[in-house]
Amino acid sequence: MEEPHLIYFADPMCSWCYGFSPVIADIRRAFGRALPIKLIMGGLRPGTDTPMADKAKDELAGHWTHVHEATGLPFNRAALDREGFLYDTDPAARAVVRVRRDNPELALTYLGRLQAAFYGEGQDITQAEVLADLAAEHGVDRAAFLADFESRDLKQETWGDYGTSQRAGVTGFPTLVAGPNREGAYGVVTRGFAPGDQILAVLNQWLEGAVVSH
Repeated sequence: MEEPHLIYFADPMCSWCYGFSPVIADIRRAFGRALPIKLIMGGLRPGTDTPMADKAKDELAGHWTHVHEATGLPFNRAALDREGFLYDTDPAARAVVRVRRDNPELALTYLGRLQAAFYGEGQDITQAEVLADLAAEHGVDRAAFLADFESRDLKQETWGDYGTSQRAGVTGFPTLVAGPNREGAYGVVTRGFAPGDQILAVLNQWLEGAVVSH
């Protein structure tokens, strides 16, 4: 039977996923490779082609305030307030998939870096050059990254993630699933944000019953 692992449905431009990023870091520190995390891009707003109106930007920034209050993480509106800003989540998701191809563990780290860059630093992660620069920070070959970025197969792979998310019945992000248990079943750890101590407690309890002794 497959070893217990987590499946994390997320989006780089989902503010509650940004809020959940320290929790993912806590899980990785607590369990390491004993509890691998499979990352799947959820597809928050892929393919958006209409620039955000000022009212929509203000409403979104209001949601960010709630995330800040719950997590203490910093927010910077600089990217959001760019003239003609397109809230298209597909480029950032595709960038994560490109990094995941070479190194699934690094993809989790890169996801967190994109979130910090967009929400905390105001960088526009809808731009390929910005995404490449952030990937290069983690040792990814920048030229190779950009060469693949607009390729048809990478786009299809990314949209394949969105399809997986939909077929799994995921309706919001972050969503964290654990499995298999002794019976081979999977279960939802959380739909939406939850604090790290709560998540770690659930996982510790689940692992005690999930792992079959050999």
